[in-house]
Amino acid sequence: MFDTLSDRLGGVFDKLRGRGALREQDVRDAMREVRIALLEADVALPVARRFIDEITEKAVGQNVLRSVTPGQQVVKIVNDALVEMLGGEDVVGLDLNAAPPVVIMMVGLQGSGKTTTTAKLAKLLREKQGKKVLMASLDVNRPAAQEQLAVLGEQVGVATLPIIVGQQPTEIANRALQSAKLQAIDVLLLDTAGRLHVDQQLMDEMRAVASISAPKETLLVVDSLTGQDAVNVAQSFAGQVDLTGVILTRMDGDARGGAALSMRAVTGKPIKFAGTGEKLDAIEPFHPSRVAGRILGMGDIVSIVEKAAASIDEEDAERMAARMAKGQFDMNDLRSQLRQMQSMGGIGALAGMIPGMKKAKAAMQQSGMDDRVLLRMDAIIGSMTPKERARPELLNAKRKIRVAKGSGTQVQDINKLIKMHQEMERAMKQIKKMGGLKGLGALFGKGGLGAAMPGLGGGGAPSLPGLGAGGGAPDLSQFLKK
Repeated sequence: MFDTLSDRLGGVFDKLRGRGALREQDVRDAMREVRIALLEADVALPVARRFIDEITEKAVGQNVLRSVTPGQQVVKIVNDALVEMLGGEDVVGLDLNAAPPVVIMMVGLQGSGKTTTTAKLAKLLREKQGKKVLMASLDVNRPAAQEQLAVLGEQVGVATLPIIVGQQPTEIANRALQSAKLQAIDVLLLDTAGRLHVDQQLMDEMRAVASISAPKETLLVVDSLTGQDAVNVAQSFAGQVDLTGVILTRMDGDARGGAALSMRAVTGKPIKFAGTGEKLDAIEPFHPSRVAGRILGMGDIVSIVEKAAASIDEEDAERMAARMAKGQFDMNDLRSQLRQMQSMGGIGALAGMIPGMKKAKAAMQQSGMDDRVLLRMDAIIGSMTPKERARPELLNAKRKIRVAKGSGTQVQDINKLIKMHQEMERAMKQIKKMGGLKGLGALFGKGGLGAAMPGLGGGGAPSLPGLGAGGGAPDLSQFLKK
């Protein structure tokens, strides 16, 4: 997401940072390039124009041009303006402050991912907030739409309203409301019908459903891949229905991202969630400041930490912590780390969130490196015997040849993996010398994360010796040299 825009803006700001002093014309030229980049990324013209006017006015001020680091000051102004454009510093969640059942109505065009997003949201509410959820499909037009939601309900462990053939949307909504009350449901999700385009029949149907169910939230689901057309759809809905927020789907697939940047300004409603993949847990709250950081290449360490917390198995984490305290680290531990990276979205997703990793990500793409590297390394470890995994020093030349044949790789790949393991093992021993995890925690406590990892404060990728960027993931840089 935002890769094209991020690359363009990165080039513009690199030029500004490379100069010791800036003239007003330098800033105006840079802002002209930023405007072109925004328009190419499908940002709505009025939004782009207003954005550029605001940041230009601030960036050409004397306080900026006469500062010691004018380039950095301009980047900060752009970052603050981006955060504001996306909705401000605060994350706007769902408003569930009402007597149950709280009704959430999902609206949008056909094909925007509305039904899948309904199931994702239900799963999130059940697992993260402990809510008792009921889903009901009001789509009587699209073939098997109600059956689709029923299947998704089984997959996410959320009840769906039984299907009665022949009922109209208003009748289904009324039945769903009564059923939710009888079952003491906390949240009722109504998946309304969509159309291929905005028409009066669609709007009339949604208003009729809203009058019966009185939704606390009316969320517009928009496919970010449709670019400028997504903005037009949002405008149409905002003018007809009392929207409370927007959910952007397929945020992982749009390299331009202009729809996301325009949506808040066009509708005046907050973007509440972003769909980030096909899996039913691939939905996350929309954080304007984090998204702005990713666009400007500043990374998103907080999201990495949250992804890690969500993907790490508690028992594995405790086992790893105990081994770290003893300075131990074998191939089984390395395999666990590699699988954790896969569950967190893979190499590309993590690289895009780490400060200063833009160039490394580009190098990965040029070398043809992708998540298959993780699978290849997992295959190498899987081809070792249990004794070799526990004691990698046993891997002599003969054993390496056997492992290479078993995993379909080269002996050089085995050597690279062993080197990676050795570096991480050294890091674990260093952690033990620092007093184990308690000593490391005390170090973080004294000066914060920036003191413990100086690279973070300077905008670079933080690391402990032998560990990859972020201090936890294995260093895969040597696998770039293919």
